[in-house]
Amino acid sequence: MRLPSVTPTVTYILLAISVGVYLLQLGSEVFLGTDLPVALGAKINTYIRAGELWRLITPVFLHASILHIGFNMYALLVIGSEVERFFGRRRFLLLYFLAGFAGNVFSFLFSTGISVGASTAIFGLLAAQGVLLYQNRALLGNRARRSLNNLIVIAAINLFIGLSPGIDNWGHIGGLLGGLIFAWFAAPQWRAEGIYPVFHLVDHRQAREVLLGAALVVLVFGVLTLAGIR
Repeated sequence: MRLPSVTPTVTYILLAISVGVYLLQLGSEVFLGTDLPVALGAKINTYIRAGELWRLITPVFLHASILHIGFNMYALLVIGSEVERFFGRRRFLLLYFLAGFAGNVFSFLFSTGISVGASTAIFGLLAAQGVLLYQNRALLGNRARRSLNNLIVIAAINLFIGLSPGIDNWGHIGGLLGGLIFAWFAAPQWRAEGIYPVFHLVDHRQAREVLLGAALVVLVFGVLTLAGIR
């Protein structure tokens, strides 16, 4: 049986937007002497408490250096392409922004530093891929177990690296949690259908479950945001 898949169009669009914004950052530094996109969109706790709530989303498109964006865009291309193929474009887009939002909320609550980067959303993609493998483990068999073990090792290594100075590990943890909550309700639930020897996989996940997962992430992390502001 072949797994269902779609062309990862949204991944490519998000990658292009992120690169375009980084070019704007470089241009702003050259012509204005300051990184205006970061000034307007980075996660800065003081401004969030003053009501600039878009700063809980916009950091996913901002990066601090060529190495920073290079690493994140490579991860987005590799991980995002696979997740989007299975989740579909709409669910993938929801997942990306919900995980980014959750990660920046955790950063807002537990880190005082300025924070930018797509890694909050990318950690959410890792979590979602893990949920997909776990929930379909009976169908995927050994493939699911091997891939799930690999994902756990990758996440653990990156969280360990995140303990280094200057890396916002709280954002990574929040992204993981946001992606996990959403994917638990929204990840594809495959069933094999057809007549031997021709089988195909059908996703039986209901739209209301996807909406429930999205609503839970917004509710939980929205309440945490309000608590942090107060």
